Amino acid sequence: MLGPQIWAAMRPGLSRGISRNVKGKKVDIAGVYPAVTTPFTATAEVDYGKLEENLNKLGTFPFRGAVGSICGLANVLGAQVCQLERLCLTGQWEAARTLQHRLIEPNTAVTRRFGIPGLKKTMDWFGYYGGPCRAPLQELSPADEEALRLDFSNNGWL
Repeated sequence: MLGPQIWAAMRPGLSRGISRNVKGKKVDIAGVYPAVTTPFTATAEVDYGKLEENLNKLGTFPFRGAVGSICGLANVLGAQVCQLERLCLTGQWEAARTLQHRLIEPNTAVTRRFGIPGLKKTMDWFGYYGGPCRAPLQELSPADEEALRLDFSNNGWL
């Protein structure tokens, strides 16, 4: 876990990007943070000095929004995730918002709520090979599997 002094050093740069006016509309990007890779030493230990240096540099950048994502949902709804990007790139904001809202619940299910077991199960449902979970992960319980199915069916994906 990073110490408070590192986050304190980043906070001024991050707060500059909290809201912006984009084409006359205020856009709130609170909670959008850049990806930070973990530097390692030659002996495969985390290089905390370099990590702190990188974070301090990032703290000076004026963030203006996200440029990418970690999207487990793309494993099963890849075409839809790509469509969301196309809609944004072409300025079709209402269609993008509608699609994004349909993707939020299933994405949360496979990235946060049910994690890897949930992603593997949905891959199986969509005709891909999710495969069994490796230890120590456990397969989803029947109740969790049904809750996961609801997250996808409530949004019209199943």
